[in-house]
Amino acid sequence: MNFADRLKQLPSVSHLAALHLLGAQGEVLATIENKPGQAGSLAVYHALAAAHGGHITPAAAAQGLEWYAEHTADARTHPGKHPNIDRLLTWAAGTVSHRVEAVPQAAS
Repeated sequence: MNFADRLKQLPSVSHLAALHLLGAQGEVLATIENKPGQAGSLAVYHALAAAHGGHITPAAAAQGLEWYAEHTADARTHPGKHPNIDRLLTWAAGTVSHRVEAVPQAAS
């Protein structure tokens, strides 16, 4: 399944402003915002965290690489071009789980 088709199957993230990806001490390692160019990654990371107890485990990271489909191969060929995929490549090869913290949209 290609990435665009996968995104259609993932839960909506319209209620989120962003996700914070946290390190072992609770520090923010990265933020994925709900904006053009990042919304697909927000949906992937959100769905992975929901399926893995609020964390991106090495197994979750490997699953995410499958979901990114054709973009994963491009990320392997061009390191740095897809930082959200690069992160999953590193995390899939590791042993650490990273907690994901949802940032809700501000109330209007």
